[in-house]
Amino acid sequence: MAGEPSASAPRSPSGAPLSPATLTDADFRLLVETLDDHAILLLDPEGAIVEGNRAAQLLYGCESDDIVGQHFSRFHPVEALDEGNLPKELQQARDSGRFRGEGWLARHDATRFWGETTLTRLHGADGTLRGFAQITRDFTERRQQEELLRASEERFRLIIEGVKDYAIFMLDPGGHIVSWNLGAQHNKGYTAEEIIGQHFSKFYPPEVAARGWPAEELRNALRDGRFEDEGWRVRKDGSRFWASVVITAVYDRAGRHRGFAKVTRDLTERRRITTLEDEGRRMTTFLAMLGHELRNPLAPISNAVELLKREQTESRVLRMTRDIIDRQLKQMTRLIDDLLDVGRITSGKIQLEAKPVRLRDAVMDAADAVRALAAQKEQRLDVQVDAADPWITGDRARIVQVVSNLLHNACKFTPIGGEVCVSLGLGATNAASGLPEAEITVRDNGMGVQPQDLQRIFDLFVQGEQDVARSSGGLGLGLSLVQQLVALHGGRVSVFSSGRPGEGSEFLVQLPSAAKPEPGGGALRSAGDSLVLVVDDNKDAAETLSLLVQALGYDTRVVHGGVAALEAAKELRPEVMLIDIGMPDLDGHAVVRRLRAELVDPPVAIAVTGYGQASDRETSYEAGFHSHLTKPVDVERLADILTHLLRPVPPPPAR
Repeated sequence: MAGEPSASAPRSPSGAPLSPATLTDADFRLLVETLDDHAILLLDPEGAIVEGNRAAQLLYGCESDDIVGQHFSRFHPVEALDEGNLPKELQQARDSGRFRGEGWLARHDATRFWGETTLTRLHGADGTLRGFAQITRDFTERRQQEELLRASEERFRLIIEGVKDYAIFMLDPGGHIVSWNLGAQHNKGYTAEEIIGQHFSKFYPPEVAARGWPAEELRNALRDGRFEDEGWRVRKDGSRFWASVVITAVYDRAGRHRGFAKVTRDLTERRRITTLEDEGRRMTTFLAMLGHELRNPLAPISNAVELLKREQTESRVLRMTRDIIDRQLKQMTRLIDDLLDVGRITSGKIQLEAKPVRLRDAVMDAADAVRALAAQKEQRLDVQVDAADPWITGDRARIVQVVSNLLHNACKFTPIGGEVCVSLGLGATNAASGLPEAEITVRDNGMGVQPQDLQRIFDLFVQGEQDVARSSGGLGLGLSLVQQLVALHGGRVSVFSSGRPGEGSEFLVQLPSAAKPEPGGGALRSAGDSLVLVVDDNKDAAETLSLLVQALGYDTRVVHGGVAALEAAKELRPEVMLIDIGMPDLDGHAVVRRLRAELVDPPVAIAVTGYGQASDRETSYEAGFHSHLTKPVDVERLADILTHLLRPVPPPPAR
């Protein structure tokens, strides 16, 4: 226990500070009776307890009879006795008049508490030593709070020192470094011994430091409390990195400015990626603009070729020239379409349908699209689609585009007289759907893909090796487009090739299959009998709307709820459905998406809802609704829509 004057020492009943000269027996008695938060013991010159107040009995956990006559060392831990501290405390109080210290003390039951103890020398009128007054206060709770604070500060220090991704350090008010964590050493290259004490402007490029920017940052942080910046910084080895910097002004409890906390993060890699993404977006925009601009002159050329085809001519040269222009025009149109599609996909503007697609039909259509190219090169095109008949949910036109691009690529890189094969089959079972994956394979016996090109064959503008004349042509867009379209359908595409001429390559497209859609059936109606299905969970709204549609000359049925709407649509096969959006079991948007995914020819859906904002209409159109009507329904507009979609059945003549 360190000896020093106590600021919390009690005062005498007269209000004067307690001192050996002022303490009388009456004073002590009164103190014993009034100070209930101070445990006071009266000791003889040897340290034996003569008397104790009630607070002492409560603090030490024993009665007065158990205290009196005991040596005050009884309430100290064994280690304090072993170290011989207690005689030193008495001696200091005897020599200087007072001893004060803090430490662990023991109660009667051996439990411990943290106490502040003051020993004050007592002497009589003749100046002889009468003994000592020991005043003890229980500071266990305060010490626990201090320990928690110290532990918290230690954890914070360990966290700061252990962070590697951020350089975290402190500056004094003048900008000199006073602390340094492991992240700062990792990011900037200096050890703490090398950098502490130096000015933080050392981390700035010379041209930046020369214009006084580091000092300006500190002024901004001091003015606003916090300052953020990004820019180039310099490491110990002279290399530069792009940094995100946060500087915070730090004040003590009294409001005095103590310095700055500085956090720096290396964002060089993120900046590089952002730059590449920006360049990619600019390239995509350029490609889209280029495609649109090229289509303008192609339109009149295409029209001119069609006019030439309708002219009767005997000139062989003219016919050959016309056919060459026609073939090259189709090739250029296909390249421009690829450019536009790549632009749409990378910018997120492409919209895919979600309808049942029979892959057998899509593969056959794709094969038909490249038969002319295969015939021109005297290649054998083998189509194998009889082994399986999978269905998927997707965009039929885009699937045809995927397969035709793969076939066109195979024909292009296969020599005259070669073989190209496309096959359809089933693969492993998909864990999510419980159905086997659909697989489309395109094989050829051409030049193949070199091993170094396999990893990047699906990147934009990448092509396999060609001869000097680039006889195969192309822009390197087709396979990239294939990969992106397959990914949009939830599938994947792979390539396999040894790279040896004659062994060719194999492309495998794997798509999540779907259950075969239910065939069109349900109730039979006459050619002029058009059915409108009204869907609304509000029965009154549904019935009145049904009567209104009947008055317009159409047959109707009513169901309540989204699930019932799906079942009725499959059974009744209505031409049009009037669907409420906000239904508890399955909302209108989900109903339309399910219908488009589960039926080959889903009915036309019209939204009838209380939501009428522009964003609500956009959401309806994105879900697949044909029209969006707000409640109460405009009868004339509803009649116009139904007239456009259906042929009304005239009402029966009145009898």
